[in-house]
Amino acid sequence: MAKADMLNESLWDAYSNKVTTLMNNPQHQGEIFEEEATERGNKLIVADFGAESCGDAVRLYWEIDPKNDTIVNSKFKSFGCGTAIASSDVMTELCIGKKVEEAVKITNIDVEMALRDTPDVPAVPPQKMHCSVMAYDVIKKAAGIYMGVDADSFETETIVCECARVSLGTLKEVIKLNDLKTVEQITDYTKAGGFCKSCIRPGGHEAMDYYLVDILADTRQEMDEEKMKAAADAMAAGGGNFETMTLVQQIKAVDAVIDENVRQFLIMDGGNMEIIDIKKNEEFIDIYIRYLGSCDGCASSSTGTLYAIESTLKEKLSDKIRVLPI
Repeated sequence: MAKADMLNESLWDAYSNKVTTLMNNPQHQGEIFEEEATERGNKLIVADFGAESCGDAVRLYWEIDPKNDTIVNSKFKSFGCGTAIASSDVMTELCIGKKVEEAVKITNIDVEMALRDTPDVPAVPPQKMHCSVMAYDVIKKAAGIYMGVDADSFETETIVCECARVSLGTLKEVIKLNDLKTVEQITDYTKAGGFCKSCIRPGGHEAMDYYLVDILADTRQEMDEEKMKAAADAMAAGGGNFETMTLVQQIKAVDAVIDENVRQFLIMDGGNMEIIDIKKNEEFIDIYIRYLGSCDGCASSSTGTLYAIESTLKEKLSDKIRVLPI
């Protein structure tokens, strides 16, 4: 088989059977005319949307029953690639039978999922995911025309990943809740950056206002600042005396010192650590830790590394501290 033929075959393998079928045989392509909609006592809405990044465009027709705001019929015209045609066809089908306020909740993920042959296999290659985004945007445009509002009013949050419809607020919350440290982890948890990849960093399919690499760095910095503030608050609440703090205050203070002075060096070597417990007695404040990653079982974890951790905590918090790995 020639190299070009093998390449073409691999490209086609990236599309679901449903997509390739609708590319050539769309079920809802066409137009609805004002006269026929009026004859049926309905209102016709025509909305256009074009994607500057690829030159594709779609025109959406909604025939709406004004008595209950239900989309009783829908058609589309697509000026673009086969993926745009397939996405527009499914988007149109999803609109039929829904009230306008329900249709505007249809997302590009709904469109892409409806194009899949099986739930766990993407319907289109990542670089083509923007075609379903275009379908979502034209729905907002049509709903805005019908309801007499700006299409942007349906967007209540700042969307970072257009493909997966993931907002800035969601990304920051997920990073903080799950202590995420890489863009790959963000994609695993949210799907952001998993399709056209434009939102990961500058230089992708299209320019974005926000990028995952920057959001991750800024959020991690916020987390560090929050930990330092929590440690400072704990020190203040304990009268600046580590030995008189509550257990929760002590853990926050130890965490903050480890994050600022130790953890980055462990991570550089592929390891990490976590605090298991803190117990006070008359002579010592015992801090029990667990090594993670490459630190677990490392020869220096009971010698040089342990000494560095214990020395740092003694210097910053209390000379009664004793660190015990378990």
